[in-house]
Amino acid sequence: QVQLVESGGRLVQAGGSLRLSCAASGRTFSSYVMGWFRLAPGKEREFVTVITSSGGNSYYADSVKGRFTISRDNAKNTVYLQMNSLKPEDTAVYYCAAAAWISQDANDYVSWGQGTRVTVSS
Repeated sequence: QVQLVESGGRLVQAGGSLRLSCAASGRTFSSYVMGWFRLAPGKEREFVTVITSSGGNSYYADSVKGRFTISRDNAKNTVYLQMNSLKPEDTAVYYCAAAAWISQDANDYVSWGQGTRVTVSS
């Protein structure tokens, strides 16, 4: 399994942009599907987006489609989440996670980071 560490979360105004990073340790990063999930106060963990191991395909939750972009650099063992046009409802702790196949189900993910907090002020 890979070890994952997220970074980049901070306070940002509505309408602003932010890029999260998730650095992975281990030589098998490129074999994993990588996803981002988020957990907002008082809500259940929510799927945000996922990218295939090669980076050739990605899928998004309807709530972020058109605003967020996932990408990965397998040479740097890093996956990114570019977030544009941020809204207060995007406020959450964001987690990256690794899985063996494409899934929106958190139970399919075998490794998780510690999370990075994003706060969007109105």
